Amino acid sequence: MTLHANNAPLDLDMDVDVVTWTPGTRRFAPRAGEHAAGLQAAPPQPTVSLVVPTMNEERNIGWLLERLPEGLHEVILVDGRSTDATVEVARRLRPDIRVVLERRPGKGVALRAGFAAAEGDYIVMIDADGSMDPSEIGRFVGALDAGCDFVKGSRFAPGGGSTDISVIRQLGNEALMTAVNVLYRTEFSDLCYGYIGFRRDKLGVLRLQSDGFEIETEMITRAVTAGLSIGEVASFESERRYGTSNLNAWRDGRRALKTLLHGRFVLPQTPVVVSGVPQPEVAVAATGA
Repeated sequence: MTLHANNAPLDLDMDVDVVTWTPGTRRFAPRAGEHAAGLQAAPPQPTVSLVVPTMNEERNIGWLLERLPEGLHEVILVDGRSTDATVEVARRLRPDIRVVLERRPGKGVALRAGFAAAEGDYIVMIDADGSMDPSEIGRFVGALDAGCDFVKGSRFAPGGGSTDISVIRQLGNEALMTAVNVLYRTEFSDLCYGYIGFRRDKLGVLRLQSDGFEIETEMITRAVTAGLSIGEVASFESERRYGTSNLNAWRDGRRALKTLLHGRFVLPQTPVVVSGVPQPEVAVAATGA
């Protein structure tokens, strides 16, 4: 089956609900004067909230904010106890930015706070260190427009890549990706990468609880077990522009493994409810095998 968004082909694998999206042209806002008098206006496009977790990113946050596409509904910066001028720089460069001050440590804590504050129809999360290209936001939005509930970036899909991943990180990512594909019967090409978008009305079914970097693994595994339509889009990861990452490959890799095992075998027992309709506790995407 083939879907189309903005004249860009989408190849949809019906067995696993994984989409590889070839990006076309996405406009977040109409051009000035586009809807002339007497012409029927196009239906409103879904609004997009961008969530940016930060901790001591004053030298990087400006690079990101200056390159954001126009037409975003809101930009939410969740600051986790920065001791530098991250928040001041962000407010100076983008006066309309919404700042959430989260005093508890952890990327997962920050993201959950940002998601809770978001008001847009779609939520996209992006790192503040300059490693993710903000021009790729349109890829995630386009895949959501095409019908996906949840979209994850992939450095290893055709058109993606990385200049930042070390040998240890790559081996760890491959091991975790193999584990999730076997345990959840999926065909993902990447796992430990935090460029993700999803429909805000699906936030409840994700039931997020993680506090650290394992939040990314939790989001993906919960999306699978909730039976969401999941897409992958190609993404290129660069080296962080300044500073040192808080990621620890061994520590956070173990936490990610624990998270995916917990999500497969110890899923919370509270029934998932979407629009008042109870959903299956486990709705794992099948491969047809």
